[in-house]
Amino acid sequence: MLLLRFIGRRLVLAVITLVGVATVVFFLVRLIPGNPARTIAGVEATPAQVERVSQLLGLNRPEWQQYVSFMWRLVRGNLGTSTATGDPVLVDISAHLPFTVELTLLAIAIGIIGGMVLGIAAAFFRGRPADAVISFLAVAGMSVPTYWLGLNLVLLFAVHLHWLPASGAQTPLSVVLPAVTLSTLSVGIIARMTRSAMLEVLSQDYIRTARAKGAGRLRAALRHGLPNAIPPILTVIGVQFGLMLGGAVLTESVFNWPGMGQLLVNSIFARDFPVVQGCVLLFSVGFIAVNLIVDILYTIVDPRISLASQQGAPRKRVPLDQTA
Repeated sequence: MLLLRFIGRRLVLAVITLVGVATVVFFLVRLIPGNPARTIAGVEATPAQVERVSQLLGLNRPEWQQYVSFMWRLVRGNLGTSTATGDPVLVDISAHLPFTVELTLLAIAIGIIGGMVLGIAAAFFRGRPADAVISFLAVAGMSVPTYWLGLNLVLLFAVHLHWLPASGAQTPLSVVLPAVTLSTLSVGIIARMTRSAMLEVLSQDYIRTARAKGAGRLRAALRHGLPNAIPPILTVIGVQFGLMLGGAVLTESVFNWPGMGQLLVNSIFARDFPVVQGCVLLFSVGFIAVNLIVDILYTIVDPRISLASQQGAPRKRVPLDQTA
């Protein structure tokens, strides 16, 4: 019952957030320079033809009327019709969404595995050259621009070595370079968080107790330290996954990957308001859903934190393993 109340409360907050996002997006896209009706009618269209297109699209109405119509369609699950293709927005999105999901899932998997392995290794070899090298790589991964890294990976693995496709999504290997590029930031962030969390738990008394009972350093770190370090790492993973869903625009542009990012960019240039609004709303829904899932998983992997504590009650935190 407590779980249902928690989920219900978060869903209400999610709906309020989505209404706010929809409102902001609706008015922001109308600040984009250019007239969508002119773009659709063509550069050689007469003013009368442009006005006719505006009437068909409802762009000649006051903005508050357009807003009310937009929100009413949104409540009914209708994102409108693309002004560029004439297809329903959901049709355009459904054609590109699977590519973004595939890219994001592979990228977050690389980020989790690579980041946690590097972070644990850095904590295990604290103060040694390996720690310095890993920390440098993590900071570099967080700092390197996506487009610069993507272009250099294309030059190395596609142009010079001919190991992987340079762009597009024609073969299963086409996703490798975009996924590696997209995961670089997450690898660095997760590695830094894993190192910090592991160093904190490895200094606790129950780790020293485990060592005193005969557990090796590596076993004590993985068996007794890692479970206590998971919660903050899980939070970072959730945030990174949500950001990846909406942050793959540059990566998809560099590799000509036919995902949501490319659809969003093309729609902005085409002044396709309905598709832009639909893409941003979908990204928002994905981010909110991921955060809700992370909050629920948080209570599963860390029994010290109850659902009641996430709703404002005082938290009592004790080590997951006091007996070691």
